[in-house]
Amino acid sequence: MLLSKAATLAKRAALSWSELAPLAASYVPPDQATGPTHSQALVRTFGQPEASVRVTLFRDNHAWCPYCQKVWLWLEEKRVPYRIAKVTMFCYGQKEDWYKRIVPSGMLPAAEIDGRIVTESDVILEKLEAAFGPLGEPLAVIMPQRRLERQLFGAWCEWLCYPSSSAAEEATKQRAFEEVLARMEKELGATPGPWIRGGEQLSTADLVFVPYVERMGASLYYYKGFTMCDRTARPALCRWWDALEARETYRGTQSDFHTHVHDLPPQMGGCYPNGSPTQRANTARVDAGPSRHRSSRAEAAFRESVIGSNPCATPVVVDEALRCALTLLLTE
Repeated sequence: MLLSKAATLAKRAALSWSELAPLAASYVPPDQATGPTHSQALVRTFGQPEASVRVTLFRDNHAWCPYCQKVWLWLEEKRVPYRIAKVTMFCYGQKEDWYKRIVPSGMLPAAEIDGRIVTESDVILEKLEAAFGPLGEPLAVIMPQRRLERQLFGAWCEWLCYPSSSAAEEATKQRAFEEVLARMEKELGATPGPWIRGGEQLSTADLVFVPYVERMGASLYYYKGFTMCDRTARPALCRWWDALEARETYRGTQSDFHTHVHDLPPQMGGCYPNGSPTQRANTARVDAGPSRHRSSRAEAAFRESVIGSNPCATPVVVDEALRCALTLLLTE
């Protein structure tokens, strides 16, 4: 996706600073209640009156919880108005007293649906389906895919979260994971479209895979030197992932490799690198790679400082590169 955007940008000249200035000055942040999926939103109305909201989603503060992501993405895809209340995950700090009064176990996610508290992500989806209709086929129909996802999860945990005593044991764990992943690839390749179980639209059958497949891709790249989205070995999985990343709803809930590989160890009880040359190179690439700029407006406003502090090239080269980047960010 990024390569195609870069190719498009290469066909036109970068805007000048005088052309970029009004774009940066006129930028209006999207409405968090009605605009694109936003991790900092506290209410999502999708243009409906706030008084009509029947659901409150209790999720973690930083959008790190995979089970919260599943429910969150379902609500976004169905465009069901909801409020958001954020709670600390056990592995990152003290659970809030107000939340323990609502959910004594402290578990996440939870949802209040028409005044009733529901816990456990699959149960929440069942109650949401009963109240608002399913997203594609209902959860009860897609249990074969749900079981496959749990088997993939188990093989991933066995490989990632338990240290191997030998290279042979490590290879056995990898083969076990790849065998289950091959079944997912076969499932995805059985239909002409990108989605699990076919059809023209993403459904709950896809959503049950999304959170942990996202985390598997990041963690196995970083800790095992393994690339899940290999377009030669797993074209159907890559087609599915491309279709997901084309959706504004998914991108609004998606995290990045660096975040996942460092937020997972406290959640999972540990993640163990295999020490291969590829793994070490991938780890360095994730940890030391360039970060994304927070604000295009700040880059434009403080361009002299940005250009002057860059040790990699002459100011003229950095100036043009920075204008190219901001042209893409401010005009796409």
